[in-house]
Amino acid sequence: MTLPSQRLGTGPGGELAEPGFWQRPPADRLAAFARLRTLDSPVFVPEGAGRTGHWALVRHADVQEASRLPKVFASAPGVTTPEPARWVRALFGDSMVNLDGPDHAQLRKIVQRAFTPRLLAAAEEDIHAVAARIVDDVLERRPDEFVSAVSSRLPLEVICNMMGIPERYRAEIADRVNHASENIGVERGLASRLRMPGRGLRALARMQRMVAGIGRERRRNPSDDLISALVCANVDGQALGTRQLGAFFSLLMVAGVETTRNAITHGLTLLTDFPDQRDLLLSDFEKYADGAVDEMIRHSTPIIQFRRTVTAEHTLGGHAFGPGDKVVLYYASANRDEAVFPDPDAFDITRSPNPHLGFGGGGPHFCLGAHLARVEMKALFRELLTRPVGLRAVGLPDLAGSNFDNRVRSLRFAFERP
Repeated sequence: MTLPSQRLGTGPGGELAEPGFWQRPPADRLAAFARLRTLDSPVFVPEGAGRTGHWALVRHADVQEASRLPKVFASAPGVTTPEPARWVRALFGDSMVNLDGPDHAQLRKIVQRAFTPRLLAAAEEDIHAVAARIVDDVLERRPDEFVSAVSSRLPLEVICNMMGIPERYRAEIADRVNHASENIGVERGLASRLRMPGRGLRALARMQRMVAGIGRERRRNPSDDLISALVCANVDGQALGTRQLGAFFSLLMVAGVETTRNAITHGLTLLTDFPDQRDLLLSDFEKYADGAVDEMIRHSTPIIQFRRTVTAEHTLGGHAFGPGDKVVLYYASANRDEAVFPDPDAFDITRSPNPHLGFGGGGPHFCLGAHLARVEMKALFRELLTRPVGLRAVGLPDLAGSNFDNRVRSLRFAFERP
C-alpha cells in the first residue's frame, strides 16, 4: 500500500479521520469537503490506530473516472467501510455491488433480463396507485411524522409488489430492513457494539431465509412477478440460485428502500426551506418535476460514499496509486463540486445540465433502480403537492450521522391548510 507523506488528523482534511466528523452539522461536513477539493491531490484518511486507511476522492471528475475504470478501481472485496468479513460473504453470498468482471456482468445480465418491459410497465402503473393510496391515507389520518407515514412506505410497497412478496411477510420485512440498516456507517460506543454485534446480520439472515422460501415456491409455481423471473431466468443456462436471490433481495431492500426513502424525505425539507423553488414546481409540475427530482438527489446525495480497491498502478487526480491501495468515492463531495455545479449549495430545480453522481459515477455499477426511483419520487410529490392541502417539514430532520448514507430517522411535518 502506498503510504502517505503526511498523516491526517493534523494536516489537510484531518476532519475525516475524527470519529465525530459524521455527527457534525451537514454544513460543517460540506465545508470540509469544499476545502479538500481545493487541494492538488487526494488526501489519506487513516482508519483506526494502525497505518491502514483510504485515499479520499472528492472531486467530480476523479469520482467519475474511478467509477468508469472497474478493472483498476475494483469493488471487491467490498464497497462499504469496513469491508465485509470473509465469513459474512461466505454465509450470505456476494452482493452485486461487491463483484467485478465476469461475475458481476453475468449476475447483472440475469437481473436485467428479468426486468422485462411488461414488468416495468406494471411497476410504473403500480407506483402511481401506491402513491395515491398513501397520500389518501395521510390526509385521512393526519399523522405528523413523515418517514414512517409517507417516505418509507412507497418504496417498500412498490418493491414488495414488484417482487411478489405476500402481504403476510411485509411488516416483518419492513422491521428487518430497519434493523439491517440502522447502524451502517454510524459510530457507536463499545457498549453498544458489544450489546448488538450481529443485530443487522440476523435481520439480513431472516430476510434471506424468507425470500429463499418464496423463491423455492416460485420455481415450482411461477407467477408474474420479479422473483419468478429471477429464479426461472435462463441467461446462458443460468438463473439466480438461492444465495444469489437472497443477496439481491437484501440489496434491493436496503439500498432500494433506504435510498429512495431518504431522497423523498430530504426532498420535502428542501421544498420547505426553498419556498421559491416549491412555488416554481407548483406553477407547472410536469415541466419542472424531472429537474426537481434530480436536484433533490444531487443536493441530498442519499449514498455518501463507496469504497474501491486499486488493482494496478494508476495516476488519478495528481496522485499515483498502487495495487492494494484503498480509495473512497465521496459522492457527497462530488455533487457539490464547484467546477461542475455553479452555486452548488443552492437548490435549483432548473439546474441544467445536472450531471450528479447520486446513482453512481457511471460504469458497470451504475444503479439499476435509477429509473424506478425517479418515477417513485415524481409520483409521490405529484400527489403530495397537488392535493388541496399543503405539506411542509417542521424543524430539522433527525439524521443518523452515518458516513455511508444520508439517512433520516424521522422528520416532523404539518399541513398548511385544514
